[in-house]
Amino acid sequence: MFERLLERGFQVEFQSHAKAILGVDFPAAAEELETALLSTTIPIEEIIAGGGGESRGTQRLRRALAALGWLKTTFTIEKRINGVPRESQSHEVDHVRDFDGGQRIALEIEWNNKDPFYDRDLENYKRLHADGAISVGVIVTRGTSLHGNMRALVRRFLDERGIDDLAALAEWGYQPTPRQKVAIEQRIVRARSAITFRDAFVDKFVSDKFGEATTHWRKLDDRVRRGVGNPCPLLLIGLPDSIVTFGEGKAALEEVEAAEAEAEARAGA
Repeated sequence: MFERLLERGFQVEFQSHAKAILGVDFPAAAEELETALLSTTIPIEEIIAGGGGESRGTQRLRRALAALGWLKTTFTIEKRINGVPRESQSHEVDHVRDFDGGQRIALEIEWNNKDPFYDRDLENYKRLHADGAISVGVIVTRGTSLHGNMRALVRRFLDERGIDDLAALAEWGYQPTPRQKVAIEQRIVRARSAITFRDAFVDKFVSDKFGEATTHWRKLDDRVRRGVGNPCPLLLIGLPDSIVTFGEGKAALEEVEAAEAEAEARAGA
């Protein structure tokens, strides 16, 4: 199962018999997931222009899953006494796939949130599984290679395009905050241990946007090892650095700009 993902460098881990459940009861779901994930790419330009936020690549993955029937769902669980509602809890999950017999698989994508979002996801899965609402919980997140090599990926972007100042970065959709701008400039001009613009930008951008307190494989693994979410069967998938592409150039920014314009139009409506 998921051999093609493993060949591409994806991390795949099963917990609490999730592999047996998927293999026997939901082979179609596993195939759908593998197909959607194998088509996932994130142009490096989207990472830079997005400033660390959810990339258009992960949003395209969301749309691909939605097209296959993995839809946002709100579960409402009520406690009743003699038919009178006494307690109600709601749990929203971004992607849920329904199957015959009322069986469901829940999926969350944690591209670059604060790492406590894992606690929310895993505890939701635990409660939903205990109440019979889901059979398996899935989390897709930044894998070890993507998180660990983010500095190298950003540096490659700067090197290939010969970027040596913030003005050149503006052409690629990146606008630093005043604090970031000052921090970068101070490291370039300081009297002792000054560094190049490229080194300063890579360090500041990655530490600010993809730091250790964000959602990546090790943070997820730490929680699973502590038993968070147990005993819900879990499928954990880590996105590899191989999904980041470098051949799109300015064309990759068109979708980013279109999405931003659409969001501004909705906000002004």
